[in-house]
Amino acid sequence: MNIGAINVTPTPSASRNSKFPLLLPQAVRTSQRICCFSNLSKCNNNSNNPLGWSKLQPSKCMLPLGAVVTSKSQNVSTSPLIGDEKIGVLLLNLGGPETLEDVQPFLFNLFADPDIIRLPRLFRFLQKPLAKFISTVRAPKSKEGYASIGGGSPLRQITDAQAEELRKSLWEKNVPAKVYVGMRYWHPFTEEAIEQIKRDGIRKLVVLPLYPQFSISTSGSSLRLLESIFREDEYLVNMQHTVIPSWYQREGYIKAMADLIEKELEKFDCPEKVVIFFSAHGVPLAYVEEAGDPYKAEMEECVDLIMEELEKRKITNSFTLAYQSRVGPVEWLKPYTDETIIDLGRKGVKNLLAVPISFVSEHIETLEEIDVEYKELALKSGIEKWGRVPALGCEPTFISDLADAVIESLPYVGAMAVSNLEARQSLVPLGSVEELLAAYDSKRRELPPPVVVWEWGWTRSAETWNGRAAMLAVLVLLVLEVTTGEGFLHQWGILPLFR
Repeated sequence: MNIGAINVTPTPSASRNSKFPLLLPQAVRTSQRICCFSNLSKCNNNSNNPLGWSKLQPSKCMLPLGAVVTSKSQNVSTSPLIGDEKIGVLLLNLGGPETLEDVQPFLFNLFADPDIIRLPRLFRFLQKPLAKFISTVRAPKSKEGYASIGGGSPLRQITDAQAEELRKSLWEKNVPAKVYVGMRYWHPFTEEAIEQIKRDGIRKLVVLPLYPQFSISTSGSSLRLLESIFREDEYLVNMQHTVIPSWYQREGYIKAMADLIEKELEKFDCPEKVVIFFSAHGVPLAYVEEAGDPYKAEMEECVDLIMEELEKRKITNSFTLAYQSRVGPVEWLKPYTDETIIDLGRKGVKNLLAVPISFVSEHIETLEEIDVEYKELALKSGIEKWGRVPALGCEPTFISDLADAVIESLPYVGAMAVSNLEARQSLVPLGSVEELLAAYDSKRRELPPPVVVWEWGWTRSAETWNGRAAMLAVLVLLVLEVTTGEGFLHQWGILPLFR
């Protein structure tokens, strides 16, 4: 594979608690090799670990150029790293509605993403009509949630503040970079950020998704969109760039999370009796089991690293990990947050500290789902004292570590010079992330054989047949709407938008 720049790819080890092996594709294929080091380990070529990693034993290895692992905030040189070329950092995030009027179009953008709602190829033409239908149905309930937290999501303001603090930190470290924000589903859209990057004449770009753990539905979706943007633009094809796909294992991030947890524990009367409750945003189980998404393994590894850091501080509380925000009838990653809270209450847990592990900014899932819904559920379940760790936001240790991650990636931006034609073969040089997305796509085309026997109950068989019946019903209704020009979709003003 020929690429236009080299990525800096954090390569985590598989979680010791994970039931499923972490799928990490091979790094960028190139004959060039370099020696790389990290604070956690240096591995040798004779290691039994297929990833070439050992958490405990220092050793040395030769990794493909572009598979550089950095998990420690290292001392940064005071010498400029960028020469005379303008450098930019693009922060990628989900986005959120800023007013109640934004809620329905925001939801439409979300559900119109094929990485969020996966339809068979035969039914891809239903993506936008289905997104319109779901967003219209869900908008009233969602508006209530956003109204309860002030009438809109604070995500943009927080992300803008993080961008500004990151810019300041980079300048303090002698890297005069500009930092941009590109949202996936609302303003400022990724396309808007890219246009500003072009206007500013940026020649080197570091792409940094603000998701600590990689998932095909978050970072993967944003990077896929970015690739499509680069494909159509001559300026972007020639711009040197690289991606930091996940960074949950970095020492600065781990310490920042441990600091916040330690601080909140002190607010309890008996800190040592508090159960630390990590709540992560969920993804459909099929993403992990069938599509090879590394999200679950990375999440479990992240929790392990945080607890190891807390143990160094003599904090040995019990802890658990669960997944929130599931939508629809399909099975999502378990255990579910709500069910786990009820179970802890039944077991006599009285003190619970919620940790929003997959979020670095406050938004609807933290301010309404955790702070209101889950807190009420916990109190009803017998938990007497509830606490919640704030999202990282602009916490100095966290921001400084992000700056170090950017700086550590700079020597590999544009490390390989190729022709325009070759560059177009890998428009965004995602390295292992690109191969992960390719693996996901191939797995999506090779799903397990269809279930042919219907079984009663909440089973995979029942879900399969119920889903088929629902899809057939939707298809029949749409055909009737189109052929007759009448029906509830026309009455609601939905279908005419797609004529």
